[in-house]
Amino acid sequence: MNLIVAVDKNWAIGCKNRLLVSIPADHKFFRQVTTGKVVVLGRKTLETFPQGLPLKNRTNIIMSTNPDYHVKDAVVVHSKEELLEKLKDYPSEDVYIIGGESVYRMMLPYCDVAHVTKIDHAYEADAFFPDLDETGEWEITADSDEQTYFDVVYEFVKYERIKKPEA
Repeated sequence: MNLIVAVDKNWAIGCKNRLLVSIPADHKFFRQVTTGKVVVLGRKTLETFPQGLPLKNRTNIIMSTNPDYHVKDAVVVHSKEELLEKLKDYPSEDVYIIGGESVYRMMLPYCDVAHVTKIDHAYEADAFFPDLDETGEWEITADSDEQTYFDVVYEFVKYERIKKPEA
C-alpha cells in the first residue's frame, strides 16, 4: 500500500483543514500517481476538495465514524477493520492513502511506499505527518532535484519501508 503527502520542514501537512501551500507541480504529480487508482481519505479531507466531491477517475474510499454519512460515487467505511476488509478487493500497489492526519497515522503501518513532497519552509500548522526520517523504518529510494515555485523550494522524495530480514 502507498501513501502520498506534502510536508513542510516540520512534517506539517495542514492548518485549519487546508493544505499549507498549493504547488501546481505537486498537484500534477498527485494526479499522475493516483489517477485510475484507489484513494483512501477522511471525511474532513474530502470536504476540502472542490465542491466536496470525490476525485474523478479514481475509486474513493472515505473514512467516517458517522454511520449515516454517505457520499455519491464513493465507498464510505466507518472503522479501520471495515476499511482493511474493503481494501482486500483491490491490489495493494493500487491503494494510496491521501489524508488527513488521523487516516495517515492509522494506515501508515500498512504502507510500504511513501511519496513525500518535501517543502523547504516551516508553516503555521495544526496537522502533522510522522517524521519518516526519525523512525528508522523507512529509507529514501528516490528523490528529485530541488525545484522552485515562486519562492517555495521543494523536492519529491520516495520512501520505502525497510524490509526486515526473514528469520
